[in-house]
Formats: sequence, C-alpha cells, structure tokens
Amino acid sequence: MTKTLHHRACHLCEAICGLTIETTATEGEPLRISSIKGDGNDSFSRGHICPKAVALQDIQNDPDRLRQPMLKVGNEWQPIEWQAAFDLVAQRLWAIQQRDGQNAVAVYQGNPSVHNYGLMTHSNYFLGLLKTRNRYSATSVDQLPQHLTSHLMYGHGLLLPIPDIDHTDFMLILGGNPLASNGSIMTVPDVEKRLKAIQARGGKLVVVDPRRSETAAMADQHLFIRPGGDAALLLGLLNTLFAEGLTRATTLPVDGLDTVRQAVAPFTAEDMSALCGIDAGRIRELARNFAAADKAVCYGRMGVSTQAFGTLCHWLVQLINLVTGNLDRVGGALCTEPAVDLVATTSGGHFNLWQSRVSGLPEYAGELPVAALAEEMLTEGQGQIKALITVAGNPVLSTPNGRRLEQALDGLEFMVSVDLYINETTRYADLILPSTSALENDHYDTTFNMFAVRNVSRFNRAILPKPDGALHDWEIFVGLAEAFAAISGKELKPTLPPAQLIDIGLRRGRYGDESPFGLSIETLAGHPHGIDLGPLKPNLALRLKTPGQRIQAAPQAILDDLQRFAAQQLPREDELLMIGRRHVRSNNSWMHNYHRLVKGKPRHQLLMHPEDMQHRGLNDGQRVRISSRVGVIEVEVAASTDMMPGVVSLPHGWGHARPGVQMDIARSQPGASANDLTDERHFDAVSGNAALNGVPVQVVAA
Repeated sequence: MTKTLHHRACHLCEAICGLTIETTATEGEPLRISSIKGDGNDSFSRGHICPKAVALQDIQNDPDRLRQPMLKVGNEWQPIEWQAAFDLVAQRLWAIQQRDGQNAVAVYQGNPSVHNYGLMTHSNYFLGLLKTRNRYSATSVDQLPQHLTSHLMYGHGLLLPIPDIDHTDFMLILGGNPLASNGSIMTVPDVEKRLKAIQARGGKLVVVDPRRSETAAMADQHLFIRPGGDAALLLGLLNTLFAEGLTRATTLPVDGLDTVRQAVAPFTAEDMSALCGIDAGRIRELARNFAAADKAVCYGRMGVSTQAFGTLCHWLVQLINLVTGNLDRVGGALCTEPAVDLVATTSGGHFNLWQSRVSGLPEYAGELPVAALAEEMLTEGQGQIKALITVAGNPVLSTPNGRRLEQALDGLEFMVSVDLYINETTRYADLILPSTSALENDHYDTTFNMFAVRNVSRFNRAILPKPDGALHDWEIFVGLAEAFAAISGKELKPTLPPAQLIDIGLRRGRYGDESPFGLSIETLAGHPHGIDLGPLKPNLALRLKTPGQRIQAAPQAILDDLQRFAAQQLPREDELLMIGRRHVRSNNSWMHNYHRLVKGKPRHQLLMHPEDMQHRGLNDGQRVRISSRVGVIEVEVAASTDMMPGVVSLPHGWGHARPGVQMDIARSQPGASANDLTDERHFDAVSGNAALNGVPVQVVAA
C-alpha cells in the first residue's frame, strides 16, 4: 500500500480553500482517497476547511453520478457512444435552427460553470457557434445587479470592488452571511477569524438582515430590516451623509456626484424608515458611525441582489463607499489585480442591446434574465424556444416558478444536458453528457481570484487519473463544436487545452514573464500551496473602462428607477414576506446527495417568529401549507426568534422527491422547493434579475 499527499484548492464554493488530500494505492485496486484536510501551509486559507471539502470524496464515489453519455429511449436511459451523442446533438439543433431560426435554441449555464476552468475556457467554443440570443445563466438569480452596476459606473462588469476585510475598521454587511457562504463576490477563506480580527483591533461589524444569521449573531450590531427594504435604508444613509456634511473628498475621477446629491435629497432617513422597518434615528446613527470610522466598507450581497430594487441597492453601496472616501482605499473597497486578469483581456460588455421576446427584459453581456426562460418556451410565435442546452445547472430548483419551468421543459422538441446527474431538470433531457469529476481534472480559479481579498494564484493538478472512456468537460465542448461545424459548414478555429490557455494568460499577465514573479504553469508547480501575490492596493483609476476613464456616478438607467422606488407601496399587514437561507453544507442542490452534507439537524424547515405562529394558530414542528401567487407547497415549520416578525425563511434547493430523479440520498430528504413559490413576474426592473427575496406568502396549517 502506497500513500501520497496532494495539494489543491477546493472548487465547491468561492472561498477556494487549500486542501491536503491523501490517496492510497493498493496493488490491483483503483487509487482511492483516504483523507481530505485543510492545508495549513496555504497562505490564503491558513488551514481552514468546511464540510463541503471533505465531501469531495463522496462526489467521486457517488454511485448516482453518471460516467458515460445517456440517451433517453422512451422512459428509459441507455448508454450511447460519445461520437454518436455529438452527432445527434448537432443534427437536432441544426435542424431546429434551420427551420425556426437561431433563437429557437436556448442555453442555460448553472452556477458550477464558474467553478470549473474547462467550462470557462471552452463552453463557448461550441455554444458560440449557435449564435442564439436566448442565452441564460444562474447570474440572473444571483449577482447580475452587481455586474450591471460595475458595468455602468466603471465600464466593466467584472471590475468589482472587494471589501478589504483584513484592514478595515468598520464593516457594514447587507444581504450577506459570509459565515455560511464562506464569502460571496468576496473570496475570503477563514472568514470567521478575519471578521473577529476586525473586532480584536477595535473595529465594528454591523449586519443588516431580516434574520439573525450566523454572521449577524457575532456582529457588534444587528439590524432587522423588512425584506426588499435595503434600498430605502441605503438611500437614508446616503441622504444623511450628504445632508450632515459627512462626506470626504476623493482623488478618483468622478462625473455626476452633484446629480446624485440632488437625486437622493428627497429620500430622508425619516421618510425611508417605514419602508425599511428601521428607526430614522438608527439610520442616521449608522451613517455617522460609518463616516467617523477611519477605514470603512459597505458590502452588499445576494440578499440585496435578489430583490425588486437590486441594481439600485448595489449602486447605493458603491456610492456610500465613494462619498466617504472608502472606494479604492486600503481598508475600504479595492479591486483585485489577479494573475489572469479578465478585466484587462475582455471588453467591457454591453447592456440592453436586445430584449426578451415576450416581456422585453434587457440583455446584459449577451444573456437574458432567466425569469423570462419559461415564457420564451411556452409562448408561441416567431422566436419561440424549441430546444434547450443546460450546462451544470438545475433551474427547476434554482429559478423562479419552477413548476412552470417544468411545464415548459416537458414541451421542448429537444434537450441536451452537460451534467453529472439525472436531477429535477435533466430528467427532461433527451441526452445527458457527463464529464470527469473535479478530482480527475486540473483546475485554475479564473473567476474567484478576481474577487479575492488578497491577490493569490495556484494551479491544481488532477488528483485521480482520468477513467478510460471518460471526457473532460472541455473535451465534450470541442466534440460538440466539431460535430456542429461539420453539419453546418461553419468555420471552427483551432483551440488549445485549458492548461495551455491559462499558461498563456499567466505569462502575459502582470506577474508573468516581464515581472519578478515570472508566473507560468511551470512556476506554479513549484508552489503547491499556492502563491501570495500581495494585498489589494488602490488601482481603480488606472483600470476604469469607461469613456474618458472616469467613474460614472449617476447612470441614467439607475436614476430613472428612483421613480419606481418612490411609487412602491408597503405590503399588507396580513402578508408574510419570504426570504431564502444559506447553509455552509448546502451550496448547490446536488450537494444534497452526499451523506456528509445532509446529516445532522434538519435544514429544510420554514423558520417563523413565534408571534407570527401564534397569530395563525401554528405549533413548532407542525406541517404547514405555504402559498404564493404561483404555487403551494407543504413543509415543516420551526419557531425561531432569530426571524424578524412578519418574515419567514425557506432555503432553496430542496424538493427532490420528483418522478424520474435518480439521486437516492437527495430523494430521501424532506423539504420542498422554495422556487415553487417564487414569482417570475417579481424582478428588478433595471437588470431583470429575479427577486427571490421579499416574496409575499400566506402560511396556514396543512
């Protein structure tokens, strides 16, 4: 028996924690994983590990994971050879596009796409050949308002200022729970220690959330807020900063600040109090404390993205950092300088060049909001979606009104999924193409190094050999592209394996051949624990992609949305507002198929304040019926004083007991899908991002 130690980063969430993985080789048996631990020599994660990383071996060994292409014949799944599968996809998609136009084929890419460098480098090698405007992704049920705000203000959707958590004195968090997410659009492993370090050096942590989350529980101050009320709070804060002369000058080139001052003048803390549920005095006090801190940062995350005023919220977050002098400042919000810099090597993108056919929702960077996907399949007429490609996604459980999407999927002419499982979405596919597992793959974090709280880099070699007959995800897309090019006559440009593309990016980057670091795949091989490239530094002025390289503080598209904000009405008193909930063991729905991640206390329940339960005659642990405009589900209710009265919380990603799902552990779990209640008509009007938080619901005994 031979034991070998390997070092790589976990790919299951944004924290990219360093791991030490031990494999055992026994003669006559396949190589197996014997342990997974945190890498104490990783300078970024510092030995931190969460339960997800340990479950990597469960993914590898999962008997439900597909290991060869599967074709649906009647109601049965049968193996099919790779080339036959590629040819079938090309023939069906080309025929549909020839008959009904390019937009009759749609694409949905799920969240794991950005956790896998092969999908990042090669998915568009095939998908780009389709030339369809019906492109969708998990971006528009998550962070789209952040990208759009950066696009409009800074000229590039990936030019995202990141909290300088290691040097700030005052951190204000809205709609984020980094103790559960390990950071999000803020790659921050070992986040609990980093937050405690703020407090240890005399700083303050303030969390605004309708639930006393894990992060709120450790904060110096937690403010309950009415779901969807974050824009009101942020407007009250910005108004106070201007009105009380609490702003600081900035050296950044900025246009439009006087316009901003005039636009927010009517939105006083007193007027905003009722909309957000926070006393005006507390709003003003928070503004004063933020401004008084030597170094402060305001951070808004998914809870403020997935609401009706998501883009307005993220614009206000940027402005609060800007006018207090904390944008592009150590201890404030800083942009990264990654080794492979997608801001430097890609265009700034575009917004609203076209709109969805039925509801007229705007595109961003070539994608339409996923809230429009089902109606684009169900509404007849020129441009109706007839075929769908899903990539590493489960939109039935993760996008609004999942039951309507099921209806739409069931009516498609053809569907192909690049996925590891027969799940709630892929069970509707005609063909499923599974790639190798993560540990059988090399990996480089092109995405999350863009959002890291330090500039870091590492290249992760595969831990396990590639099985005979298996293909990496990038090889699947090359095979699909070659088959489609052959039948369509389209020109196919040569390509390189992902590792070679990354090597080129490293060598040409700021730490590459012309720098003392001399980064390349070869040099990173000499740094198995990763390499620290230094702290974040001020750089925004030099990296702006706007015309004239000036910050656009007053984008007209966002200013116009203030009128919609001013016209909103408070919810009815008898109405409950539903929010989501994150757990450290549950990043994606497919993680519910691993015993290590579903064991322990149940996490599927509806959380409700005891007063709200008493008013409805409900008891702790009782089964309740939750209804919204779009659907009804039943689930167990749990009393929780961590909830703000009038607010209930239900996590997404559950509800696996549906016909045809072949994920045995997940199917055995209780719970229902929160997205059987979320409403595709409830979205942020500026970006089209789904508003999954603040959903009006009724709760009664089942």
